[in-house]
Amino acid sequence: MSTALPAFFTAFALVFVAELPDKTTVATLVLTTRYRASSVWTGVTAAFAVQTLVAVVFGSVLTLLPGQLVSVAAGVMFGIGAAILLRSGFRTAGDTGEDAMRAGPARVPFLRAAAASFGVLFAAEWGDASQLATAGLAARYAQPVAVGLGAFAAVACVTALAIMVGTKLRHRIRPHLLQRAAGVAFAGLAAYAFGSALLA
Repeated sequence: MSTALPAFFTAFALVFVAELPDKTTVATLVLTTRYRASSVWTGVTAAFAVQTLVAVVFGSVLTLLPGQLVSVAAGVMFGIGAAILLRSGFRTAGDTGEDAMRAGPARVPFLRAAAASFGVLFAAEWGDASQLATAGLAARYAQPVAVGLGAFAAVACVTALAIMVGTKLRHRIRPHLLQRAAGVAFAGLAAYAFGSALLA
């Protein structure tokens, strides 16, 4: 139980930094311009809840393997996450969805808008850096509940920020710098995991 709190805060910090400049944040911004905020938040957080559960279950299954294999698996997942983030962070141009943001929110029934938001985010989150981080941390700490809660709290906070701040969020921060910082952090965790495997 002593590792539960570090697992929660590590998951929160890593996933928050990884998710803030991610494509799913941009997708949330775009969805907010098309549907009411309450519908978007409901659909997006539901999608994140399912994807977080998938990542935690996958990471927990890894803990059944020998410790050395778990460290290698966690290192691979963090390494893939680092590659995804660094590639995005050093890309010179990207689709920000600015054209879509110009349209105003449409009058769409709550459930239909929430379902559309769920579908967009559920598809976008597969194999995402934050999902890989969640699985890697679940394997590393063997604290699935703490990691799951930390990761979900992080994505819920990012979703709320994206909806509240809207397009201003993209102008006030530099997503590429955040992606680079998160990529370096993931690379460090990958190196630590591989080092643990070698010392095991």
